[in-house]
Amino acid sequence: MIEHPIDPVYDQHSEILILGSFPSVKTREVNFFYGHPQNRFWKVMAAVYEEQPLVTTEQKRAFLLRNHIAVWDVIKSCEIQGSADSSIKNVVPNDLSEILRAAKISHIFVNGKKAEQLYRKYIEKQINRKAEYLPSTSPANAAWSLERLVEEWKTIRI
Repeated sequence: MIEHPIDPVYDQHSEILILGSFPSVKTREVNFFYGHPQNRFWKVMAAVYEEQPLVTTEQKRAFLLRNHIAVWDVIKSCEIQGSADSSIKNVVPNDLSEILRAAKISHIFVNGKKAEQLYRKYIEKQINRKAEYLPSTSPANAAWSLERLVEEWKTIRI
């Protein structure tokens, strides 16, 4: 079993919660969300909010809080081969109640099909809230260009 090593990013002003599935090997190495250089999450976020590229962890964390965005993952711990979502098994979900108590989350979004599947299976009924699917920013989702991702992700600007 691999434990999720990264604390959620949020504060009392967070209104949007974005959930991935589980951090990739590279993300676990850099110890911050979407740390793989080919993952397009930070490029998409900067484009959606018309901001400069986000490079450092400090810039990324400040961006999220400034824009009232919370980020975490559905899974607390699991078995996984490398970074392959398809290999995930023996899932223990994260407890979202901490974030939901502290912040006024109005919308929950999931980053990719695996996050959506896991959210529906483990979390949706517990908290009685639906999440909106967004296409994965992972490099494995090569069918989606950066431009298409940005257009779809603009829905988070409520």
